[in-house]
Amino acid sequence: MDVVCCPLDKADLELDVDERDDEEILAGTLTCTECGETYPIEDGIPNLLPPDMREEAAA
Repeated sequence: MDVVCCPLDKADLELDVDERDDEEILAGTLTCTECGETYPIEDGIPNLLPPDMREEAAA
């Protein structure tokens, strides 16, 4: 978590874990402490794309 930051403003991210397997986080969110943007964690992989790029990738 020390090297991961918000791609929009480079602020710290706060982790909220929904599902864990031992030490691995499988699902949850990362929330920027400055702008409040949230980034999903799915299947153990954080999606740190900016919101507009995330919507394009999902379409």
